[in-house]
Amino acid sequence: MFIGHFAPAFAIRAASQDAPKLGTLFLAAQLVDWVFILLALVGIERFHFEPGASGLSPFSFDYFPISHSLAGTASFAVAFALVILWFTRNGLAALCAGTVVLSHWILDWLVHRPDLTIAGGERKLGLSLWNYPALGIAIETIITLAGFWLYMRRTKGPIVPPFILISTLLLVQGFTWFGPEPHTTGPFYLIGALMVLSFLTFLAAWVGATRWHKNRMGLAVASLPR
Repeated sequence: MFIGHFAPAFAIRAASQDAPKLGTLFLAAQLVDWVFILLALVGIERFHFEPGASGLSPFSFDYFPISHSLAGTASFAVAFALVILWFTRNGLAALCAGTVVLSHWILDWLVHRPDLTIAGGERKLGLSLWNYPALGIAIETIITLAGFWLYMRRTKGPIVPPFILISTLLLVQGFTWFGPEPHTTGPFYLIGALMVLSFLTFLAAWVGATRWHKNRMGLAVASLPR
């Protein structure tokens, strides 16, 4: 799953005015992929190109227990939550951030073939929805658009930045689904993936800076002198 990972970021920011800004939640949503790419660059975690590995992904993940085991993802969720708690002194903000990080493993479990683990053991998990392209595409698109709709419904601000963000997400996802398959998993591909994640996080931070939670606006209006 790719842009579907951002659905919890949209939804949690929509649900709570105390949640971190959207850019921070986008970073949380793909944190374990950031870790995986960095570890793959130095050869600690591994994957390779395999045509037909699954219906929607041409990659076979050989070894990624640090970033993509449930225990590893949970550890990064706790660490990220503690960082947010340190900077915000807000327990709810920390919980929201950690939940978004943890959601990554759950969503991957839905679509990956059995290559995920609980703690790096031999037992492999994954429901393999990527093997059913129509279903996989529908689920990822629906949850992303649903999360975006919730975010737009619960926040207020100019329409252009979020329109650019959601359009970019859909274009990037469409390219990964229907564009030419990559034939390498080397450094250039990994650095390119980091650049894409960085750009999407930048767009989300821009959107978050232009929109305000409606609850917070209501409190501001209520506090004005009468």
